[in-house]
Amino acid sequence: MELVIGTKKWSTWSLRPWLVLKRSGLPFTETLVELRQEDNRSEAEIRVHSPSGLVPVLKDGGVTVWDSLAICEYLAERAPNLWPKDTAARALGRSAAAEMHAGFQSLRGECPMALDVEPRAAELSEATHKDLRRIAEQWLYLLDRFGGPYLVGEWSIADAFFTPVVTRLRTYGVKLSDFGDDGRGGAYAQRLLETPEFLEWQAAAK
Repeated sequence: MELVIGTKKWSTWSLRPWLVLKRSGLPFTETLVELRQEDNRSEAEIRVHSPSGLVPVLKDGGVTVWDSLAICEYLAERAPNLWPKDTAARALGRSAAAEMHAGFQSLRGECPMALDVEPRAAELSEATHKDLRRIAEQWLYLLDRFGGPYLVGEWSIADAFFTPVVTRLRTYGVKLSDFGDDGRGGAYAQRLLETPEFLEWQAAAK
């Protein structure tokens, strides 16, 4: 398999399936396209690989899968360790990943992932505050229901989807305790930053 990704310090959507592939244990090669090049060169390079003109994209023999969530679900059919066996845990984990995939637009817009930027405090809008309150609420609910240490028990695709969120919290000086967290969400966030897979990605990004 070949995973085509964008610049590691910026590309949240690339980070998610990359983490999942690393966890799966499936062999793959990585092709990196630098984003934000002049004269639309990035898009031209991506279109060699991706019908959508976007990264990430997974190529597996004669199959090309674009969109990070689709890639992760494709991988879950190959590697049973990516979702829990319990039906309820799997369903709620998928719900969390899908909500992240489709939502939290204000947080994404105001707080882009920037792994090359030193942490700093940022003034955030009420719309972003609403996103952060929902994230804290969701994390605590899932940690309560499944007992941790990750959202639905053991590490899953849901945790891959929230890892870029955690980098944003760090970069923009966000304390989840200001948004309803009792400390467990913050501890969970720190666990994501300490996984060996993320540390490998971060080192390459820097």
